[in-house]
Amino acid sequence: MSGTMKAVQWDPIQQKVVVNTVPIPTPGPGEFLIKLASASLCHSDLMSIAIPDRKEPITLGHEGAGYIEKIGSAAGDKGFRVGDAVGFLYVQHGCYECKGCLVHNNHCIVNQMQVNGFTIPGFFAEYNVVDWQNCIVLPKEIDVKTASPIFCAGITSYHCIDSCELKPNDWVAIVGCGGLGQLAIQYAKAMGARVIGVDVNDDTLANAKAQGADYVFNSLSNKTYKEEILKLTDGGAKSVAVFSAAEAAYESAIPLIEIGGILLVAGLPKNGVRFDALDIAVGKYRVKGDSTGTPQRMPKAIDFIVKHSIRPEIEIHDTLDDVPEMVARMKAGKSTKKMVVCL
Repeated sequence: MSGTMKAVQWDPIQQKVVVNTVPIPTPGPGEFLIKLASASLCHSDLMSIAIPDRKEPITLGHEGAGYIEKIGSAAGDKGFRVGDAVGFLYVQHGCYECKGCLVHNNHCIVNQMQVNGFTIPGFFAEYNVVDWQNCIVLPKEIDVKTASPIFCAGITSYHCIDSCELKPNDWVAIVGCGGLGQLAIQYAKAMGARVIGVDVNDDTLANAKAQGADYVFNSLSNKTYKEEILKLTDGGAKSVAVFSAAEAAYESAIPLIEIGGILLVAGLPKNGVRFDALDIAVGKYRVKGDSTGTPQRMPKAIDFIVKHSIRPEIEIHDTLDDVPEMVARMKAGKSTKKMVVCL
């Protein structure tokens, strides 16, 4: 397939997000050409924009879903067909079999991994190519036109809550109630937990409450929220999952954990996170982390999503031309829902 397509790119020379016309890619061995049906914006996309020393424009976006348009060589006998509606992960070119890949494709020790929207073109485009191993056929219950948030935010937040070791009626605090946090609330409620949402934005907290949070607290305007949460939970939450990228979110999260509980790391502050070694050594709390994980873990997350009808709170756009404004809103902290482009 030849020709050109529309793609949303970060232009490092102009220092802005632009819509360009670029060639339609050709699938290589082991790849599918995907006609994108949906692509969505994630806070991590702002990290791509911030990478210094870029010389060339990069197509943005690492959350996508679409239809298989063409099957490359060596990918034709894997159980997929042209026309299948699929979702896919965004770390490409791993071997998917080594001990590193079985932890996360970032750790492949055989091949040099590449990340859509960061080192190779992303999904804010009409077409893209992905490794067949990263794909999963969508069940009929999931609409491909709005499925893109599942393949970063949805799967990440599921794995994170699944790693919180929750039992029915356990307390879990979700710090950072944006797109990932709101999905995490739904997962935790589906697992039978009692959920507290913590954020600095009242509109975001209202959405968190609508998604099922039992209690919500504004950590900026409520000066006694820590004391209130400790009283409510009788000493702290079994797990506190941080989905915010703010360093202050981690500082505020640790006092909310019950003795011996779990701090779940999901948000990625620019300067990292520091923990008190003594706290860890004496078991005051444990630190765990999770993410989109591996293709092998996708089916468990997708099955749970379907079984419990988990749906992200989304704002739908119908053109790639809207993405520059979407990015501007996210940078300004004015987005309260997942912003999805339906193509």
